[in-house]
Amino acid sequence: MALVFLPVKCNAKEDFASSGNSSVIFQVGVVLDLDSDLARRGMTCLNMAISDFYSVHSKYKTRVILHVRDSKQTVIDAAAASLHLLKDVKVDAIIGPQKSAQASFVSNLGDRAHVPIISFSATNPSLHNRSPYFIQTAQSDDMEVAAVADIVKAFKWNQVVIICEDSEYGNGIVHYLSNALQRINARVSGISVIPLSATDDFISKELYQLMVSQTRVFVVHMSDSLGAKLFSEAKKIGMMSDGYAWIITSGLTDLFYLMNTDVRKAMQGVLGVKPLIPKTKRLEPFVAGLKREFLKDSYDFKEAEVMSIFGIWAYDTMWALAMAAERLGTKEPPMVSNNPVGLNSSDPFHIDISSTGPKLHKAILNTKFEGLAGNFSLKDRRLKPSSYQILNVVENGEKEVAIWNPNHGIISGINATLKDVVWPGESTLVPRGWEVPIVGKKLRIGVPVKAAFKDFVRVERDKELNQIQVSGYYIDVFNSVMSALPYVVPYEFVPFEKPDGSSAGNYNDLVEQVSLQNFDAAVGDITITALRSNFADFTLPFTEGGVLGIVPIAYEDVDSIWTFLKPLTKELWLTSIVFFIFTGMAVWILEHRLNSDFRGPPSQHVGMILYFSFSTLVFAHRERIVSNLARLVVVVWMFVILILSSTYTASLSSRLTVQRLEPAIKDVKQLIKNGDFVGCPDGSFIIDLLKEKGFQESKIKTYKYPEDSHDALSNGSKNGGISAFFDSAPYSKLFLSKYCTKYTIGPTYSTDGFAFAFPRGSPLVADVSRAVIEQTENGKILEIGKQGLRNDATCTWSDSTQLGPTSVTLQCFKGLFAITGGITGSCLLVFLVSYVYQNRTCLQTILDSKTTLWSKIVAICRHFGQRDTSAGPPRDLKEKIPDAVGGEVGSSSHISEVPDLSRISSPSSAVVPLNMEEQNSANVNMGLNTGPAA
Repeated sequence: MALVFLPVKCNAKEDFASSGNSSVIFQVGVVLDLDSDLARRGMTCLNMAISDFYSVHSKYKTRVILHVRDSKQTVIDAAAASLHLLKDVKVDAIIGPQKSAQASFVSNLGDRAHVPIISFSATNPSLHNRSPYFIQTAQSDDMEVAAVADIVKAFKWNQVVIICEDSEYGNGIVHYLSNALQRINARVSGISVIPLSATDDFISKELYQLMVSQTRVFVVHMSDSLGAKLFSEAKKIGMMSDGYAWIITSGLTDLFYLMNTDVRKAMQGVLGVKPLIPKTKRLEPFVAGLKREFLKDSYDFKEAEVMSIFGIWAYDTMWALAMAAERLGTKEPPMVSNNPVGLNSSDPFHIDISSTGPKLHKAILNTKFEGLAGNFSLKDRRLKPSSYQILNVVENGEKEVAIWNPNHGIISGINATLKDVVWPGESTLVPRGWEVPIVGKKLRIGVPVKAAFKDFVRVERDKELNQIQVSGYYIDVFNSVMSALPYVVPYEFVPFEKPDGSSAGNYNDLVEQVSLQNFDAAVGDITITALRSNFADFTLPFTEGGVLGIVPIAYEDVDSIWTFLKPLTKELWLTSIVFFIFTGMAVWILEHRLNSDFRGPPSQHVGMILYFSFSTLVFAHRERIVSNLARLVVVVWMFVILILSSTYTASLSSRLTVQRLEPAIKDVKQLIKNGDFVGCPDGSFIIDLLKEKGFQESKIKTYKYPEDSHDALSNGSKNGGISAFFDSAPYSKLFLSKYCTKYTIGPTYSTDGFAFAFPRGSPLVADVSRAVIEQTENGKILEIGKQGLRNDATCTWSDSTQLGPTSVTLQCFKGLFAITGGITGSCLLVFLVSYVYQNRTCLQTILDSKTTLWSKIVAICRHFGQRDTSAGPPRDLKEKIPDAVGGEVGSSSHISEVPDLSRISSPSSAVVPLNMEEQNSANVNMGLNTGPAA
């Protein structure tokens, strides 16, 4: 394909006319910093695009003519050049300007003239919102921040410093990059803004300030000229060595080959992101033609050196503009209005509104094709996001180590992966991302000065050697945790004390000193609280939390007249009584129509219901059960009675034979209501906790030594002492181990445990927390406690020994009551369904009768109260029938009680009670003698 450059002339339209060419001409202005390498590459690609486009589409009727102007790297010159193109040349579109600051101003002129301003190099994300006529045919900077954030996430860095230039281009990315890092839980620990006119000394001072900070991960977003200075100075002061990580954005990555050899060497180990240029068939001839153009001025260019992404975007931009012009030109020729709105043409800033610009603008936005940079498609007047290369500066070039895709994130490269990255200092180990601020400096670890429980934290001063020695359980735990880190952190313990050796404040003051950077961390029995978390970040707790109230022991009075009720809780007593009555009623309902033992006057019915169920407690019931349903109910209920009575007996026995211990005070409200005094350790956060619970400050006493709190508890609140003493769980248990016969646990509160405090945002927090977990799981912390803590206890205290027997609760019997209730209810349901079905005719007659509702209810109750004769004679009569029939002596006195057996056995007989006449008639029919012989 022949590559021919079109002449850049203002009178090109006359040249076409003189040659007989009838093509429609579109005037396009180009505003670039012509002395820059980017502009020279961009102009070469623009001319190549025009030549290639019309070589492929030689029959097109439109032609694009370029009018090039130099912006001289200033906003004013860019604006003046654009104003001249819009006012005098009356261009239909402007390509450029080159920089974001220039584009921000020129876009307003395009908006006023209704002429599209198209930039392939201004990448500030906010530009597309400035004017509806501004079009970004380059990837906006906010599209690459996700790729940068994913790199930070992949290497598990938790804080980053952003270095940018002080320009619209440099500052435009900060907001988007900060948000992207925040989404992956990475903190921006600092932002360094470098002026465009910064000298080498200024840059060195700025880098020294970054060097003494903890963060070792830097994201650089600036132009190539300022970036070259930055990395040269960073190399000089030692910031391009092992342990550092540098990430550069596409603006620097793309122009890496324009930098001199010394700068390239200084950038060894840097990671960069750059829009991915897909390998297509069109790319090879483009690169070949581009090399030929560059060889006119220089030689020995490599493919990567000439193939700039900005040049690719310039080529696609020109191609898209030419396609839009052709679609517009074939419909109607371009027209130039002559002051259509009547503006004062003498105004030096007067611009005629273009009639072609809006149509061309719309045509460009709707243009889609497969360009050199991939699919050319605009969304919101910006080029749609594409994939990015992740490159590693190695030796004198760049090596691709991964691809970043907007949908899939980081994907391994073709010949390498992120694991193959070579870092500054030619290191292959991934930088940790932070370091101790200054080489050789030790971290100052603040420790509290305690008057009591020195086995936990002990501060001793050797006056002869003028040395301070810090020891104790918590100090040993900290040393063990720090030794488990995968790297060495030098530190020293510094007591939080006054010159006289006393404590310099409470624990809140100690944590605040960490935020004031007087200490680099604080170690000891420091409880995590909401207030302290405002000053510092805490690691995971290395010991249990909680505040326990210590109160005197009270012994239960077993001689109370109500002791027999205490084996069961009130809820269990009430539930048992309800089920006693419910079971008695169920048995009565099931037996009343069949069993004479459950018949009689209403008063006898009530007594039978109560007597039968309660008599089962001692298995003293004598009534025979004739119904199978009632038998099932009774069997299940006897099982419940057996378990319930056995449990009650066992609980009562233990209560009468074992001395029961209980707290003298169980509720804080009781202490507050009585106005009792309470105590807590001096300088502890528990003072604030008690105030939150409602205690008046005048009712809170503090103590330094456990012996003092023991004496105060012994005296009691009425004798100048206290009624309860509150302390952290470890100290409370240690106290109780010495005085377990006098005190026990009363009110308790859950709190977080003891932890190490570090400055907010400290990268040590995560690593130390992991070490705490490791030391806890392998039992190292427990082993330290067994070896380091002296056991002077007079007795052993545990949670299980603080109380004696307890009352049996309803929860223990819920399942049992559910079983008996379900079976009893099911039996009642089966019986009632059977009763209604067998007596449906009679019940229907009662319901159909023209009486009141109450009369119907009474009639149904009377019908239910009748004995069911279909079930046979009563039990006592059945026993006497064989004697009467057999004629045995002595049976005549009871013959009158025998019913008509034929009526009883008949299934169709009515269910009615037998009177005396019916009984005599039945006896005569059966041939029984009802009186003396004739």
